[in-house]
Amino acid sequence: MVASPPSADAALKRSKIETLKEQSQHLREPVATELLEPTNRFSEEGVQILKFHGSYQQDNRDNRVKGQEKDYQFMLRTRSPAGYIPPQLYLTLDRLADEYGNHTLRATTRQGFQLHGILKKNLKAAIAAIVRNMGSTLGACGDLNRNVMAPPAPFRDRPEYTLAYEYAHRIADLLTPQTGAYYEIWLDGEKVISAEEHPEVKAARQRNSNGTIFPNNEEPIYGDHYMPRKFKCCVTVPGDNSVDLFSQDLTLVVITDPQGQLEGFNIYAGGGLGRTHNKEETFARMADEIGFVRAADVYEAVKAIVATQRDYGDRYNRRHARLKYLIHDWGVEKFKAKVEEYFGKPLEPFRPLPPWRYQDFLGWHPQGDGKFFYGLSIANGRILDRGNFKLKSALRKIVEDFHLPLRVTPHQNLLLCDVSPEQQAAIQHLLEQHGVRDVSTIDPLERYSMACPALPTCGLAITESERAMPGVLERIRRLMDRLGLKDEHFVIRMTGCPNGCARPYLAELGFVGIVPGAYQIWLGGSPDQTRLAEVYIERLPIAELETALEPLLVFYRDRRQRGESFGDFCHRVGFAALRQFAANYVPPATTKRYRVDVRADQYQQLKELAAAQGRSLAAVTREAIQHYLEQSRQNKQG
Repeated sequence: MVASPPSADAALKRSKIETLKEQSQHLREPVATELLEPTNRFSEEGVQILKFHGSYQQDNRDNRVKGQEKDYQFMLRTRSPAGYIPPQLYLTLDRLADEYGNHTLRATTRQGFQLHGILKKNLKAAIAAIVRNMGSTLGACGDLNRNVMAPPAPFRDRPEYTLAYEYAHRIADLLTPQTGAYYEIWLDGEKVISAEEHPEVKAARQRNSNGTIFPNNEEPIYGDHYMPRKFKCCVTVPGDNSVDLFSQDLTLVVITDPQGQLEGFNIYAGGGLGRTHNKEETFARMADEIGFVRAADVYEAVKAIVATQRDYGDRYNRRHARLKYLIHDWGVEKFKAKVEEYFGKPLEPFRPLPPWRYQDFLGWHPQGDGKFFYGLSIANGRILDRGNFKLKSALRKIVEDFHLPLRVTPHQNLLLCDVSPEQQAAIQHLLEQHGVRDVSTIDPLERYSMACPALPTCGLAITESERAMPGVLERIRRLMDRLGLKDEHFVIRMTGCPNGCARPYLAELGFVGIVPGAYQIWLGGSPDQTRLAEVYIERLPIAELETALEPLLVFYRDRRQRGESFGDFCHRVGFAALRQFAANYVPPATTKRYRVDVRADQYQQLKELAAAQGRSLAAVTREAIQHYLEQSRQNKQG
């Protein structure tokens, strides 16, 4: 049985970027030519192909001057399956950040590192140094499989964690672009390999089961057009949702027998969070259960899913090109049937799983082999030296002195791995010397928060995120302390645009940039990231943050069930109840003297007024109540 190809009509409808990919000679041009030109930027065409090599062209928007050329610079992103960073690579990245970058490193939400501020003239030297020191940027961006995630914890006595780590690397190898362009351009043809591929991976890449590959093509899995859009994978273990598995295009869940031997994998597919404001046809979506595959067949199953998206994903409308839209349009059963055509046989039924729980692995933990790992909290993933806080220097010193491997977590933190018992005290002392706080002293609001880089470098950013998040967290904490919620916390995530890089649509409280200085407010996600949030406020000026949150937090404080999280509470009571309570809420100074009941028609009028003015419902309601009270006072005086 061979999967039928898409129709000729579908093949003709292609976007401009599809033509660029086809004409790129498997990602060579125009990057190879433009790299040699004495300019500080690439063309629009060059920028699109450069992404496949792991780099985005950006400009520092803080430095924009009308009438002058933009301050062009480049971001480099590593491809680091399961977040693994050998010590040699980390020290190289640290050096490159100072030599070519903006003196900071940034841990990403996909377990890699980003270097910011690199000039075009230094791109080749930076990429070559990364590759020669056991790293890669190939496939960290672009229309292909991105970095494959896995739980970062290096538990040596839990076979399922070892298997997740190993298969994350194997799936990453299977789906790595095979073009020679990367080594030709950045290393003058020198092909540097940091580790030998597993023989089964090599064989699977060339095995043409039911049309999953293009025989005799430089890119056997991707062909000349690669994927319609980015494709995101992870491998995890039952119960561990440190990887935000429901946000992935493809998730494999390790299933072992009672002796810890691998039986196979449960498969989820169709997650994705990117969307576009005012485009209701774009939306965040959680992955669906697809089925179970035996261990011996896992590579063929992965190829079948990739081939289905490769051949049937939308190549005309890039906003509709992710796998989530294909599954949404087709339905799970039709998608599964097409996957089984490529796979060559039915998938087995999905195996039962325990509830999913979020873990961040911070602090000291035994690895199970006599050694320990230490989870280091990093605010928004930014590694830098600033004043008495010298995290970048501390990490460099630790890695140099103890030669420790690192793992980047999906929450933008770092794990120091393979620490012997006699090294623990010295490492703790080094961190304290450099002003790095112990995890026990970090406010949980900060610990469980994430923000994307946004301004000034991200070209998609509408407003601030990383730079705004610390102040937002401080304001929320002060508000919660004042309301008697000092010991409470919840998951907060912020992005400067709707693309969702910090995954705000799975948070209990999500901020999504909509215009400069204002955000959509999303509520009702799960603390374990197992439920999508929903839009509560379309546009909240950040100056009105307390006004909008205070009634919600008071409602939560007074009506929650025992042990109920803020996100679960918002989901349980529903947005109608939240909005009704907020509309009737009056701050404590006036609630002792007045009660104002709002009729349904008045509530609707307030909603429409808030939408027309682009303001929060709470702010408009408060003004209306204050006006009503003032009129009542004047009437009594008259």
